[in-house]
Amino acid sequence: MYLRELNILNFRNIESATLNFSPNINCLVGHNGMGKTNVLDAVYYLSFCKSSICNIDSQNIRHDAEMAMVQGEYVLAGEDEGTEIISCGLRRGMKKQFRRGKKDYKRLIEHIGLIPLVMVSPKDSELVLDGSDERRRFMDGVISQQNRMYLEHLTDYNALLKQRNQLLKQMQDEAEHGGATDETMLEVYEQQMTPLAEYIYEQREAFIGAFVPVFQEIYNFIAERQETVGLAYCSQLHDRNLAEAYVNTRQRDLILGWTSQGIHKDELEMTLGGYPMKQVASQGQQKTYLISLKLAQAVWLSRQNEQTQSAGKPLLLLDDIFDKLDSSRVSRIIELVGSDQFGQIFITDTDRQHLTELLSATNNDSRVFHVENGRIEVADLQVD
Repeated sequence: MYLRELNILNFRNIESATLNFSPNINCLVGHNGMGKTNVLDAVYYLSFCKSSICNIDSQNIRHDAEMAMVQGEYVLAGEDEGTEIISCGLRRGMKKQFRRGKKDYKRLIEHIGLIPLVMVSPKDSELVLDGSDERRRFMDGVISQQNRMYLEHLTDYNALLKQRNQLLKQMQDEAEHGGATDETMLEVYEQQMTPLAEYIYEQREAFIGAFVPVFQEIYNFIAERQETVGLAYCSQLHDRNLAEAYVNTRQRDLILGWTSQGIHKDELEMTLGGYPMKQVASQGQQKTYLISLKLAQAVWLSRQNEQTQSAGKPLLLLDDIFDKLDSSRVSRIIELVGSDQFGQIFITDTDRQHLTELLSATNNDSRVFHVENGRIEVADLQVD
C-alpha cells in the first residue's frame, strides 16, 4: 500500500495543498518551522485518527479557520489492487468525522491497522528519557497495528482500570470518614481485568521475543557493531498470578488509592553495554537506538503483514532524523532506508546534501518538495 495523493485544507499552517507522491521516496526540504513536519502529521493523522504533535483536535485547525480537512488516496497492496479514500474532517466545537470511502466510522478503533505507518521524529527521545508510560505506548502502538483484538482488550482493560482506581479512591475517602468498605465491586473489576491482562501480557512477551533480534540487527548495521544494545520486557506477570496478586494487595491499594498490580506497570528496559541507556548513552547513541527501534518496527510489521497477506509494508515517515549523528551513521541509515526492506518513505530535512545522498543510494522513483510558510511545491534536487 502507498499514498498516491494527499489533499490538505487548513491543517495546522497549511492553508491548501494537493500533493502527488512517489510510491517510493518523497523528500520534503525547507527551513525549520516552515511546515515540513505538518505534512508528515497529516499523513500520520490518516493512519491513527489523531495528530502526532497535538492531541487536541481543534488545535490542528489553522488559525482563523473554522474547519480543516485531510484526505488521502491509497493504492492497495496485494492481488486486489485498487484505491482506498480515507478522509477526516475537523470543525471547531464538534466531534471529528473520519471516513473510509463514503462511510463514516462508528468507532475509530476499527480503522487502526488498515494503513500501517511508522514515524521517526525528535519526539522519540521521550521513549528513553520519560517514564514507562511512553515505552508501553510504543509496544501497544506496534502490536495494535497488527492485532485488532489486542487493541480492543487494551481499551477494555484501561477502562476497567480507571473505574477500579476511581472506586479505590472513593472507598479511601469513605474509610477516612468512618464508613464501612464493601470490596464486592473490586472483585468484579478484578475478575474482568485478569483475563484481559493475561492476554495483553502474552502478546507483549511474544512481540518482544520476535522484535529484539530485528532491532539488534539494525542497530549493529548502523553502529557497525561498535556497541551492544539490549531491550527487555519487564512485567509483574513474569512471576505472579494476577488474580491472587489483586487479592493480596487489595488492602494496600485501598491505602494508596490506585491499582498497584497489572500490565499497566509493565516496562521496557533499554540498555547500552548492559547499562541503562538513559544513564550512559551519548545523544548520538540514543538517537541511533531510537532510529533502530523504529526501523525495526517497520520491518517487523512488514513481515507480519506478509504472513497474513494484509496491508503490506508500512509507510515510513522520517522527520529530521540526521541531527546529532556522525557522517558514518548517517551513511549507514541512508543505505538502509534506501533498500527494498521498506515501502513508501517520507523524509524531511533542512540539509539538501542528505537528501541528495539518499536519492543517489537508490534507483527507485523519487519526488522532492520544497516547503516554505505552509506552501508546498514540487522541487528539483540535483543528484550527481
